[in-house]
Amino acid sequence: MFKLSRHLHSAISPTNNKIAPLADPKGPLPADYPLPKPEYFELTNAVSTVCFEKPRDMLDWYPGPMIGAQAIGRNIMSSSKYVNRAVELLSVLTPDDYSDYMSRYYLEGKRRFGEAWGYADIVTTVLGLTDMIKPKRYLEIGVRRGRSACAVVSRALDCELALFDMWVENYAGMDNPGPEFVREELKRVGHKGKVEFINGNSHQTLPAYFQSNPDVTFDMITVDGDHTNVGAAQDLADVLPRVSIGGVVIFDDVCHPKLLGLGEVWRRQVVEDRRFSAWTYSDVGYGVGFAIRKI
Repeated sequence: MFKLSRHLHSAISPTNNKIAPLADPKGPLPADYPLPKPEYFELTNAVSTVCFEKPRDMLDWYPGPMIGAQAIGRNIMSSSKYVNRAVELLSVLTPDDYSDYMSRYYLEGKRRFGEAWGYADIVTTVLGLTDMIKPKRYLEIGVRRGRSACAVVSRALDCELALFDMWVENYAGMDNPGPEFVREELKRVGHKGKVEFINGNSHQTLPAYFQSNPDVTFDMITVDGDHTNVGAAQDLADVLPRVSIGGVVIFDDVCHPKLLGLGEVWRRQVVEDRRFSAWTYSDVGYGVGFAIRKI
């Protein structure tokens, strides 16, 4: 067994050893502000679609994935392929104001800029990564209407899902209809795999889930729940050790204008970690990042 990460929601003051909370939990993140640290353990689970499988009696000179995040990111943005697939996905799901807006945005971007648009967001990124990784197990924090989960299973119908959310009403000014709604959305895209909804605060439910499932790892994980700096860092710290070798973690809103520290959280928790090959898109929109686990 390994130790689960302890929760840290604020910094330790160097003068009195007491917790010193951030003045603005969603504001700029000071470079010296301590963040929760992932507690990694020895891991052998690997994603066969991107990792080289050597013969049993051969030395593994290059363990881990055969492709890195930069190459995958280029593939996702090389054409309007995944923008087209995002439009198709939204046409199948139950519409709301945001999806109507995004459908128009996608189509207008294609009309103006064609194949050279070079656009990415969480939906196009998840679609592209699913085609590459072909995940068998997917975990998501922050489900809401289930668009990201539906993007996964639209390309991987048998994928098993572990979906974490608090189902806060009127989240970000939009409805948050709950697990039964998401279950029906998954059916709309033909999902055939197991789905498990874990309801509640991820800072309690994630450690409890991993304690009950000590050996579980995931091929893809999306972190899009708590948008405070330390809360998002804690979610990352809890799930990063559970990304399979060759698996991917996805992080949304890396350049959101009202969430000024999330880009720094992503950089410090993932981009700077040698265990991962990372890609970040922050040109337009709210940005998105993903990283493939190397070791």
